[in-house]
Amino acid sequence: MKKDAVNWPEAVKPLLKKYKGKPHPLEAKNAYQYMVLVVLSAQSNDNLINNIAPELFKAFPNMQALSNATPEALYPYISKIRNYGNKAKWLTAIAAAIKKDSNIPLSMEALVKLPGIGRKSANVILREAGAPAEGIIVDLHVLRVAPRLGIAEGEDPTKMEKQLMELLPKDQWDIGMALSFLGREVCRPKPECEKCLMNKVCAYYHSNVI
Repeated sequence: MKKDAVNWPEAVKPLLKKYKGKPHPLEAKNAYQYMVLVVLSAQSNDNLINNIAPELFKAFPNMQALSNATPEALYPYISKIRNYGNKAKWLTAIAAAIKKDSNIPLSMEALVKLPGIGRKSANVILREAGAPAEGIIVDLHVLRVAPRLGIAEGEDPTKMEKQLMELLPKDQWDIGMALSFLGREVCRPKPECEKCLMNKVCAYYHSNVI
């Protein structure tokens, strides 16, 4: 099934409905916590991040507390995480620049200027803060699921995000998070195609399963 043969804005409606409003798997309560956790989660496991988060936020409950910390002060809380040294530097630099929670920027332009925050992280922060979408979340799950479906192609997150943004109207830009949940629950490395609500339009299903 070719990408051009599918009316994707129509085809993704059931997927968007299924996951509408479902919070990101990172367990955060506010924009400050999401900002910290998305920086820590790069190339790491969400479950590991969620496990270390309570003690970390007990020690550094807000941006002001974090702004007074040295990178080394974070080590006891985050040392199990990959690349924790650089992530500690990024977080303390972010906090030194922002100073308090009320100063957290909620625009793509401002967020991606901060160390350790790229477009994917910025999109997560904007989504969970309830800010208008300025892009589409493309994580490792989306990079796997979108090409299988046939809705986008390639392995470059920025290029895939652009493809999806061009293909779908802005009110459907939560598709990234929906595809991510689909990838976590159904379209895993070994996909469970028969139970997938997208199999009617899925290129992988039509080519490899039926």
